[in-house]
Formats: sequence, C-alpha cells, structure tokens
Amino acid sequence: MNFALILFILLLVSGAIWAVDVFIMRRRRAAGSKDPWWVEYGASFFPIILLVFVLRSFVFEPFKIPSGSMIPTLLVGDFILVNKYAYGVRLPIIDKKIINVGSPQRGDVMVFRYPEDPSVDYIKRVVGVPGDTIAYQDKRLTINGEPVEVTQVDDYLHPERLFYSHQFVEKLGPVEHRFLNDEDAPAFINDASAFPHREDCLYNHSGVICKVPEGQYFMMGDNRDNSRDSRYWGFVPEQNIVGKAFFIWFNFNDLKRVGSFH
Repeated sequence: MNFALILFILLLVSGAIWAVDVFIMRRRRAAGSKDPWWVEYGASFFPIILLVFVLRSFVFEPFKIPSGSMIPTLLVGDFILVNKYAYGVRLPIIDKKIINVGSPQRGDVMVFRYPEDPSVDYIKRVVGVPGDTIAYQDKRLTINGEPVEVTQVDDYLHPERLFYSHQFVEKLGPVEHRFLNDEDAPAFINDASAFPHREDCLYNHSGVICKVPEGQYFMMGDNRDNSRDSRYWGFVPEQNIVGKAFFIWFNFNDLKRVGSFH
C-alpha cells in the first residue's frame, strides 16, 4: 500500500472541497444556512491532512521495525522516526531531490526502498559509500583496505529465542555501534541475486568483496548472520533513499527503549 499516494489523494480531494466552499459555495449560500455535511467534513479535514502530509513528506516519518536484522541496535516492534531532510529535500510521490542537504555517511542507519521491490521499505546500516571497496571476509569488515576497528564484548542473549550470539563493538567513521555474529553460521554467500552492478562484486568461500559504484550505497544489518542486505541483493541507488533513522519513539513491549538510539 502506497500510503504517501493515498495521503496525497486525500489532500487533493479535501483541498478541492475546501476551495470550492470558500470561493464559490459560500457566496451563493443564504446567510445563516448550514454547510452541507460533505463540505463541513471535507473542509475541516483539509488543514489536518495538509499538516500530516507536509510533516511526513519533508520532516519526519514514522516506521515500525518488522524484523530482527538490525538487532541489537533496533528490535522487532520498535517504532522509530526517520529524518526526511537529512539527505536532501525530495518532492513527494515522485521522490525527486530538489535541494541537496547532505549525503549518507558510513555508520548511518538508513531507511530506503528495497531495490528488488521499491514498494517495500528496508532499514540497514550504511557500510559503503560511492567509491569504497568493501570486503566482508571471514565475517570481518574491511573498507578500502583498512580493517574496521572491532572490540568483542559480552555475548548477546536473544530473549525470545534464548540463545547467544557473539557481540562486538564496531566503529564506522564517527559512529560506534554493536553488531552480532553467530559462530556456527557460514561466511560465504550462497544465494546472491543477479543485481545491477554485480560485476563490481567478487564472491568467494570467505564472503564478498565489492566496489561501490557512483550513486550507490552498500548496506548491512547489525545482526550480520541474520540479515539479507547488500551482500545478497546488491547496492541501494541514491534515488531509493527515504531518510536517516535516529529515534525510537515507542515500543509496546519495552518502554525503556523509548528515547534511545540516535
């Protein structure tokens, strides 16, 4: 369901009703007479829909985390806010950038439209920016020939599945974050799709090495062995970017998570 398109249609309909009422019908209506119900409701909803549309299109948009691919940073059921203008102002519906504000940086948690099905929103961490050479070999990350700084910390207990994963702290640019590795999961990628620019990637028994093309980004989940990401379906084009995730505003199962993550 394209919620942005539905909201835009509601905005047009309610706006048209409001305009017709203000500029045409009120002048013809007898003094003191009551507005027709459809005019009253349509016109009253217009400013509310307009406010929601502007906020959602240009400022912040809410999302719910549907899977565990970003554990331990984001958990299933987290409701997050996404900064829509962090990477530039885009026209609603057609998603064309009209003002360049900034670009994704390594370490950012980014929401984007899934390249294989743009109607679906995905969330992953930016690992590679245009021009980077990303190597994920034997479950260790190297960027442009430099191993990423990693420190092992206490194992992570998955509360619902009651098993442990090895947990590490990794530094990407200025961002420090935790990620997980499962000791018994293989390092190789056995079912990567035939994605655009696949010729820029080399798959081997230890994992994958990719040169990130211009205008593309390499994304990975923090739950490294339980995330289908750029290792499997390729790069995220700049035009698929939705925004930068930065804030957990609710979680029905754990209110302590509210306000965390930035």
